[in-house]
Amino acid sequence: MSSRQLQQVKASHILIKHEGSRRKASWKDPDGVRIQSTRRDSAVAQLKALREEIISGSATFEDVASRHSDCSSAKRGGDLGPFKRGQMQRAFEDVAFSLNVGEISDIVDTDSGVHIILRTA
Repeated sequence: MSSRQLQQVKASHILIKHEGSRRKASWKDPDGVRIQSTRRDSAVAQLKALREEIISGSATFEDVASRHSDCSSAKRGGDLGPFKRGQMQRAFEDVAFSLNVGEISDIVDTDSGVHIILRTA
């Protein structure tokens, strides 16, 4: 791995917010009604099902992100673009930097909610 790869990664993600998320609103749920009534285990179950759709090939990561992610990056198919260490929440960053290009993470918990991450570069 080159030093450039260690300094920066490019990733996409799917975020499902829940009652424990620090900001209980999203582009899909501006008033946070659904988010405030979503338990973490329910958010995780939804994300695991979405991950299975992607892994099985029945849906693309980009399509699932654009339909289901609570992050505004949904408009870009979940694409967060390139980022360096210190730009994202630590748990998210640690996983993103540990993935191989093309690999999809398991569930990642942050203050924002639960995510799956696809490293793209």
